[in-house]
Amino acid sequence: MGRDNTVDYYLKVAWQSIANKYNQVAAKHGLTQAIGFLLINIHQDGVSVTQMAALLGVKSTSLSRVLSGMEMQGLIYRASDKVDKRSVRVFLTDKGLEKREVAKDIVRSFNTYIDENISEKERAMVIAILKKINALALAYEPSSDDIQE
Repeated sequence: MGRDNTVDYYLKVAWQSIANKYNQVAAKHGLTQAIGFLLINIHQDGVSVTQMAALLGVKSTSLSRVLSGMEMQGLIYRASDKVDKRSVRVFLTDKGLEKREVAKDIVRSFNTYIDENISEKERAMVIAILKKINALALAYEPSSDDIQE
């Protein structure tokens, strides 16, 4: 099986193209794709660092550098959770709220572009297939027979 004949290859290539394009556009506004994604997912009541790490698929400790950078840019602030003092929640500053709208506009613009260039049927099929692939990936348990040493 060649690398260009696997589903994961095309998923990776497509996502990398999208992320690169988002980074190009976001850079004009002092953002990155990752920061924009985080800004969009921080709501009024804040979000825990653990939840943010899960969104990105990284460990909380790996997220620390990104959050520190966002804090230095004045986009976010961190505060102890009112209920669980051991947990830290992240909130948007006024500047963070402004940049969040920029990030949303970038995503909306890209999705409008996609929607203008694929049919509703194709869009629905892509979303359905990606949901199914995600569910399959979550459920996948390789047997020891599947993996050669």
